[in-house]
Amino acid sequence: QVQLVESGGGLVQPGGSLRLSCAASGSIFSIQAMGWYRQAPGKQRELVADITSGGITHYAYFVEGRFTISRDNAKNTMYLQMNSLKPEDTAVYYCHADGGIYRARDNAYPVDYWGQGTQVTVSS
Repeated sequence: QVQLVESGGGLVQPGGSLRLSCAASGSIFSIQAMGWYRQAPGKQRELVADITSGGITHYAYFVEGRFTISRDNAKNTMYLQMNSLKPEDTAVYYCHADGGIYRARDNAYPVDYWGQGTQVTVSS
């Protein structure tokens, strides 16, 4: 089992910055890739950025150049530095971890872990 806890959300003015953190605990040895997703009211959850255990990153086009994802494996923590925030960035941001494949008694399926989410509001 893996537990993920996000922090760092809040209210910020357009053009401002926030730094989100996601602390992982439990069976952290099972974690492979990690990422940040967000969901605005009435919209589907979407991938913001992800990062592998080796540090390979991927960004959604709408945040590339403004956001930076990173992870500190020694601290079991992932970060999302958000700069030049826009009102359309307003959403609940969720931490996600890829737990690999569960295998038992001829069963095999992917394992996913999610945090509780942290609210980010960009408004003047």
